[in-house]
Amino acid sequence: MRRRDFIGLLGGAAAFPIAVRAQQPMPVIGFLGPSSRKLFAERLEAFRQGLDEAGFHQDRNVRIEDRWAGGDVSRLPTLAIDLARYPVTIVVAAGLSATLAAKATKTTIPIVFFLGEDPVELGLVDSLNRPGGSLTGVTTLNTEVGPKRLELLKQLVPSANVMAVLINPNSPNSESLAKNMQEAARSLGLRLVILHASTERDFDRAFTNLTEHRVGALVITTDAFFISRAEQLARLTVRHAMPAVFQYRDFVGAGGLMSYGGSFTDSYRQVGLYAGRILKGEKPAELPVQQATKIELFLNLKTAKALGLTVPLPVVSRADEVIE
Repeated sequence: MRRRDFIGLLGGAAAFPIAVRAQQPMPVIGFLGPSSRKLFAERLEAFRQGLDEAGFHQDRNVRIEDRWAGGDVSRLPTLAIDLARYPVTIVVAAGLSATLAAKATKTTIPIVFFLGEDPVELGLVDSLNRPGGSLTGVTTLNTEVGPKRLELLKQLVPSANVMAVLINPNSPNSESLAKNMQEAARSLGLRLVILHASTERDFDRAFTNLTEHRVGALVITTDAFFISRAEQLARLTVRHAMPAVFQYRDFVGAGGLMSYGGSFTDSYRQVGLYAGRILKGEKPAELPVQQATKIELFLNLKTAKALGLTVPLPVVSRADEVIE
């Protein structure tokens, strides 16, 4: 064999592994959401930031295949099966209903969740420190934050002796939400009215009941159905002149009085980081469930003024943003 041919053969052999690596398929992240890409725009941006920090950049070395339920969580199981069959390398589940739908597919695909509930109590993981299985993620523990929302409302509406909580009875954690809120109400010396809504038709009946029960303020619990209709709920509270608190800033921006809950940007950035770490080979079972440490408070002082409320200065000073 001539020396030139031999060198050429060596060069081709050295390049072969690189060519093989280049031809390997790009990993795909399946993103399963309860509402729409538009409503999740800020959260998706934070998620991509976390991915970037982990070394994965959309459409460069990772693809994101998303599925959205459009506010109809009954569609999530079908969408989860669709993602599992796609197939995807990992599933990111936004919220409890999406997480349960992804888990119900019974695939071995790793799942990174964002939850407002305790995943241990729900049986999704063995413990926060050692999840076990194929699920891990981030929780804001909004079930625990719920009573604090009631306390904040009491500070803004001190004359209210009766308050209400709006719960979706179809939510898997509706009973624990009601129990926690009742306990918090008793500790504050309040009578609490439990209202249910699982369809848009239920909203009018629920708000009519507020008047019948002489409710002074309303807590809207965290639920995928409510999240996708945050602006609609805000408009209803304005129309009925009802002081109300929800979890999301969108609610306040649309005229609702107040929101209080874990930071979405911090939480979804961490979800992105975890997705990246799993793509690099780490196992969900060994990644501790992260708990949101940043809680955000947003106030609409224009709405407070229209309701005739004086917001205490300590509450104003605590707010992350005040809309005037």
